Amino acid sequence: MNPEQQRSLLAIALFAAFADGAKDEREREHIRAMAESLAGEAGRPDLTRLYQDVLLKRLSLEDAVQGLTEPEHRLLAYEMALGVCDADGATNAAERRFLDELKAALGLDAGQARRVEGEVEDIVSMSAQAAPTTAAAAGPVVAALPNVSEAELDRSILNYAILTGALELLPQSWASLAIIPLQIKLVYEIGKAHGVSLDQGHIREFLATAGVGLTSQYLEQFGRKLLGGLLGRAGGKTLGKVGGVATGMAFSFATTYALGQVAKRYYGGGRQMSTALLRQTFQDLLGPARTLQASYLPQIEATARGLDAGKVMALVQGGRP
Repeated sequence: MNPEQQRSLLAIALFAAFADGAKDEREREHIRAMAESLAGEAGRPDLTRLYQDVLLKRLSLEDAVQGLTEPEHRLLAYEMALGVCDADGATNAAERRFLDELKAALGLDAGQARRVEGEVEDIVSMSAQAAPTTAAAAGPVVAALPNVSEAELDRSILNYAILTGALELLPQSWASLAIIPLQIKLVYEIGKAHGVSLDQGHIREFLATAGVGLTSQYLEQFGRKLLGGLLGRAGGKTLGKVGGVATGMAFSFATTYALGQVAKRYYGGGRQMSTALLRQTFQDLLGPARTLQASYLPQIEATARGLDAGKVMALVQGGRP
């Protein structure tokens, strides 16, 4: 895939991210930071400029689509856009209008679109199974006597971090979509261990408050795979494989590990952290988590080689890593 095709796919991803017109300032800042983090290397599209072009409407969706001439790239663009729109929860009416407009601009027929939508929906539905949509009335927080030991919680956090890091190394599109449901499941289990009943809305707000952008996280995973040569499944074909360019890409390990640790402190401490302290704690934990990631990279890669969609679905639905 050449730089122009990469630019088109990334532009469509950004259009999808802003399609709902309701992104709050936190998520916009996450997306801007994501663009900056992926920009600047020779031969890569200037993502900082591309972000501005999309946000300020200097680039049209039609212009972006024109750069995609291969049918598999057009299918990938639609599949990716579906994932972006679903990353922060259910697709709303504005996002649905955007997806219909994109589908028409890409020239996809109804059968192609339905197949892609069904495959993405299967993965996105995992979020609903990771934690209840509505929590029962929360009981008292039992900070001093969690239902599992500190060592067990730490082991669980590490296992989830290894699993999400492994998912980021896979070329299939379902892999990146599965990371957020697993992070939701991790926070749900940590809250439950401390006697707190959590629902989807609370957990997603907790992630956003800590500094984990749901849309931007998915965008960054997609961007790193695309620009690193590890491209997701498109049109029934797998383009790319574990290893090689994937080595060192497992940034989701650090995010998940830091998220688990801050959740353990938050719920274990009786939910007394202020918003500012919660966010600062998460940022302070990211550095050590990235260092730890390097030590576990061989295990992350080995885990990736043994994963398939069925195994990941089973883990989200009820199992533990």
